[in-house]
Amino acid sequence: MPERPVWASEAPAGQADATVRIALAQMACTDDLARNVAEAERHVRAAAAQGARLVLLPELFEFLYWPQVEDERWFALAHAVDGHPFLGRFQALAAELGVVLPVSFFEKAGQAHFNSLQMIDADGTALGVYRKSHIPDGPGYEEKYYFNPGDTGFKAWRTAVGTVGVGICWDQWYPECARAMALQGAELLLYPTAIGSEPEASGGLDTKDMWQRAMQGHAVSNAMYVAGVNRVGTERSLDDRTEATFYGSSFVADPTGAKVAEADRASESLVLADLHLGAARRFRAGFGFFRDRRPELYGSLMGFDGR
Repeated sequence: MPERPVWASEAPAGQADATVRIALAQMACTDDLARNVAEAERHVRAAAAQGARLVLLPELFEFLYWPQVEDERWFALAHAVDGHPFLGRFQALAAELGVVLPVSFFEKAGQAHFNSLQMIDADGTALGVYRKSHIPDGPGYEEKYYFNPGDTGFKAWRTAVGTVGVGICWDQWYPECARAMALQGAELLLYPTAIGSEPEASGGLDTKDMWQRAMQGHAVSNAMYVAGVNRVGTERSLDDRTEATFYGSSFVADPTGAKVAEADRASESLVLADLHLGAARRFRAGFGFFRDRRPELYGSLMGFDGR
């Protein structure tokens, strides 16, 4: 049995706390969709062979991170959920291996385009789609050109491993996103990501520590496990105008914000962690963050200017 964390109380007499093993598949991506999907499947199989029951893949792992630049050709990468070229493959894989798979993809819906994620349960059932709510726009991350703002609202899904909330990349910087998923019953927050160098930043800004600390803060404030997975490698835009180096550093934080597992900045790897969700549930209730909330005082959050 994995060692019990110092913050985790014992289960009540006669009850046992099961652990859930999750895996983060930190991977490099190429301009070959078939290869990327095959590599993602390989990582999922390797994780399942090591006992993982939930495997998280990076944001938009199907291709290079094309939003480095604005180019209308890349809208051809988007597909509708029905008849999607690889979502069905991952549903079958989830059912075969008995693992929960949140799968990021570029969605076309009518004339709209979304940065989306399908939550697939361990029996292969598609539980629904989340569309990225916060869309960044800046040098090297030109996502507003490609993606409509998500219209699904934040979601927390009841899965075979517990209730899971998933935000996508830029969502991870917003405490409102984490709290909304927690209020819906999430006991684990996940963030598939594509983040790296800032091409126009003065002084060579490295956001890796900021990126981790933001999510560690969500872990503390919501007293629950949080995990973020990233890609690695240097990718040039296909028009050769820009370059981004993705800094990996995928990690899992426990309900105190402590990192319990972490990858390096450059290697393709699986990050494995055993989560004590029952103990976390008791810790969260005992800490009182959700007991002492004052929703009637938070009206200023409902507008842009605090009024």
